Amino acid sequence: MKAWEATIRKTQAAKKQATSIFGSAHVAHVDDEDQTEQQDQIPAAGEVYHAERYLSNGDYYTGHWLDGFPHGFGKYWWTDGCMYVGDWLKGKTMGRGTFTWPSGATYDGEFKSGYMDGEGVYTGQNGADTYRGHWIMNLKHGHGVKEYANDDRYEGEWFRGLQQGNGKYKWKDGSYYIGEWKNGKMCDKGKIMFSDGSMYEGEWDEGLPKGDGAFKFADACEYCGRWSKDPAEQNLTLSLCDGCDVGHDPQQVYNVYLKNSEISPQDKVPIMPSQKKLAIWRSSKGNEPSVRPRRMSVEGRLDGEIDKEFSKMAMLDDNERNMKSRDDSSLLSSSSEGSPFRIPNIVKRQGETISKGHKNYELMLNLQLGIRHSVGRPGPVPSLDLKSSAFNPKEKVWTRFPPEGSKYTPPHQSSEFRWKDYCPLVFRTLRMLFKVDAADYMLSICGDSALRELSSPGKSGSFFYLTHDDRYMIKTIKKTEVKAILRMLSAYYNHFRSFEHTLLTKFYGLHCVKLTGATQKKVRFIIMGNLFCTDHVIHRRFDLKGSSLGRLTDKPESEIQTTTILKDLDLKFMFRLDKNWIQEFRRQINRDSNFLEQERIMDYSLLVGLHFKDNKLDDCGAGDSTYHVSDPGGAKLGINVHARVERMERKNELELIGEPTGVYYDVIMFFGIIDILQDYDITKKLEHAYKSFQYDATSISAVDPRQYSRRFRDFILKIFLEEEA
Repeated sequence: MKAWEATIRKTQAAKKQATSIFGSAHVAHVDDEDQTEQQDQIPAAGEVYHAERYLSNGDYYTGHWLDGFPHGFGKYWWTDGCMYVGDWLKGKTMGRGTFTWPSGATYDGEFKSGYMDGEGVYTGQNGADTYRGHWIMNLKHGHGVKEYANDDRYEGEWFRGLQQGNGKYKWKDGSYYIGEWKNGKMCDKGKIMFSDGSMYEGEWDEGLPKGDGAFKFADACEYCGRWSKDPAEQNLTLSLCDGCDVGHDPQQVYNVYLKNSEISPQDKVPIMPSQKKLAIWRSSKGNEPSVRPRRMSVEGRLDGEIDKEFSKMAMLDDNERNMKSRDDSSLLSSSSEGSPFRIPNIVKRQGETISKGHKNYELMLNLQLGIRHSVGRPGPVPSLDLKSSAFNPKEKVWTRFPPEGSKYTPPHQSSEFRWKDYCPLVFRTLRMLFKVDAADYMLSICGDSALRELSSPGKSGSFFYLTHDDRYMIKTIKKTEVKAILRMLSAYYNHFRSFEHTLLTKFYGLHCVKLTGATQKKVRFIIMGNLFCTDHVIHRRFDLKGSSLGRLTDKPESEIQTTTILKDLDLKFMFRLDKNWIQEFRRQINRDSNFLEQERIMDYSLLVGLHFKDNKLDDCGAGDSTYHVSDPGGAKLGINVHARVERMERKNELELIGEPTGVYYDVIMFFGIIDILQDYDITKKLEHAYKSFQYDATSISAVDPRQYSRRFRDFILKIFLEEEA
């Protein structure tokens, strides 16, 4: 009863405080009589209506409401004094709004999924600092104007919260700099004009003149040449003005002029809007407002510390809201213990079955006929020691498939086509090396069951098809990719023979269908293993490269499901493997990265799938948990690996790796290296050159194979860690 009375007192105090802020709005009392009245006016499911909520933790909300969440226009006030007024979408600040801090600082502008994102104006405490411009995930990013409390002013480009690109900085004494910036400092080429008329124009590094440049004093005397703060590295020539007898020291530039022209520091925001916890009223009876709230922990488990009368309040921080909202709302069940999000009861199979009438139905029949012909063709059992001639790119077999059949091919209902097998002996031997039975292989691809086409093509324009048993994936590829696999086929084969635990994609066949007639269309296929062929539901999928540009899922969060491929900046976990596994994993990542670097391959990634177990884990660590791992002996690295993941939190939303939180989840992992057919060709070199002008060259995906390999390896080995004893 004491806990109950304390909560009631807290709620009544919140009412008074909220009324003083928002004015004298009608207050719905929480007594039994008013609860009965509310029950008579329960809105229909899916109906948006105006609501007023005094929440048990002291927060207050008034505005539009839908299915237990703010939705539409509304005001939310936190007990610490923060307040948001604006648009909401299913419990997230989304659209136009104003966020106010207790200090008096405000942000007025666009929001996306809880973040300051889009065009907006930030005004500091007492109107001191002001920024008008573009934002991405709480950070100044794009064009913007910053006016500082000391009357300095910057207008130009920003990147991840710092000046970067072209911009102009003006000091309060009238001095100004125009030129390039990097990481908040003057860099590359630029010009600075001082209030006394002196000027430097030339190269900069880390906010100081360094490199070729000229400094012209107010009296027209000029130093030209090589600049550096270290006098020993300087190589300067002094040109005196007419009749000048004043001695000038180049160190004056560093010790006097630039010392009085420092860049003002960035404003420090104590807490971002996306970090605010949101107390959401979750009802077990639809929209019924009289049901008492239930407090849940971030893992979805009951918090035993909270009074049972108020044990139906869900406290969701920003990370948890993102994770939870990314599940298909039509499939969600109650939260599973040991999982950071609610797990679907039903998961639909990926892809659309290719049945008669489908635009690719005939192509599927051609593929199945060709595979049955290639694999079923009699031949001697191949030896693992292949001759070099077997890897010759010219080693290919063409077969004609007329509708009426031929001496070697059966009759069929499709149009005539030609079928090409690339290096058939090599791929037959690879299938034997991978312990694939020929009959099972044909049954998976060419059986009575149709293939399934994934809903949309990949970024490259390729289409993907899955076999009915999910064992194999068939991908359409470009001619350049065919050349890449044929060029590296010998090294690829030897790599698999040498390293049992390699994480590279397994290739089972390389083929081409050429349609006859007017189109003469060629479709090239590669058949590979499906990494996620398992009875376990894959709850989260990540495609990880170690780059940051464009590595955030661009779908609306409501559309992200368990089959969605998330990217580097979506990752909120570190992976902890058993000691034996982590050692082998590190060795194999190094071997595979070195192999791809030697073959001049880039743009590959580590595909990771996570199945969250249902058992409950202790947040404090592994000491009290029932954590078990499989014995690596006889198992396969990357397949069905029992491990744990630890939640991490980023201080900067655009940084790749965050800080570990000590919150663990028990998982089964699947991982492997995919997309290993991209040469660093002229197209990728041009892409690198073009994007390097616009973005930080280290953040883009298209870099040379050596740099790509080093960055990929460094990133992966930082997020895969040894399980703590």
